[in-house]
Amino acid sequence: MTTRKWIREMPLHVMLIPTVVLLIAFSYVPMTGIAIAFQNFYPGHNFFSSPWVGWENFQYMLQLPGTLQVLYNTLFIAVLKIVANLVVPIVMALLLNEVRKMWFKRSVQTIVYLPYFISWVLLGGILVDILSPSQGIVNEILKAVGLPSVYFLGDNHWFPFTLVATNTWKEFGFNTIVFLAALTGINPSLYEAACIDGASRWKQTLKITLPGLLPIIILLATLSLGNVLNAGFDQVFNLYNASVYESGDIIDTMVYRIGMGDGQYSVATAVGLFKSVVSFILISVSYLLAYRFANYRIF
Repeated sequence: MTTRKWIREMPLHVMLIPTVVLLIAFSYVPMTGIAIAFQNFYPGHNFFSSPWVGWENFQYMLQLPGTLQVLYNTLFIAVLKIVANLVVPIVMALLLNEVRKMWFKRSVQTIVYLPYFISWVLLGGILVDILSPSQGIVNEILKAVGLPSVYFLGDNHWFPFTLVATNTWKEFGFNTIVFLAALTGINPSLYEAACIDGASRWKQTLKITLPGLLPIIILLATLSLGNVLNAGFDQVFNLYNASVYESGDIIDTMVYRIGMGDGQYSVATAVGLFKSVVSFILISVSYLLAYRFANYRIF
């Protein structure tokens, strides 16, 4: 019986071979580069001929004057993004769920979903023009209503919140569709029983809709915790400049500047390895918390 099952499932295993090969080639083989974090690596040397320096690169990383500020920026921006990318899609999904005109509902879904497919390279150029302090449309509107212009991409106070707002605008359409799909799984008889009992739409939302969304909310929140040190390299790299390094420089951009800009490949690898280890610990803890407190398993 086992042999028959193995023969029957053989085509499925064969289909997995290209994926497994690509996974090993692009995800596991490059991990040999982790050795650079413990070496004094120079281009032209291989991973085994470079001199080993132990933990010196990590000590140097922690002694850099901007390390703590970069870590704070990363956590601050990432946490705000996680919260915004949960709250805004939930509110949008609840509002769309109340729409009875299907053509309008589908049109809005399509419109809010479109920015998700725009790359940050293209979107960065658009935002630079829109948020320009001189002729940008946003500042023109502010001037029209009597408010002073704001340098969104050049002011350390406004830049982190600009990152969060633009990222939410780009990403919330995808999560909105996820929550709308979850809403379809709620038993309609619950709403019918609530209507018979005289519950208002607000009461139905609080007592039926939100509890029905709780599993998917826990899932997305748990998965987001693993990215708490990932504040979005593509977005920050395409929008920031030297004037907002104080509030906008994150771990990924720091790795890029140290590695590609200064040529300190060993230090850059050490910073990246530190981030990966912390992210692994955080996502492992988040899975444990999701199972313990919400009785929800991701795997």
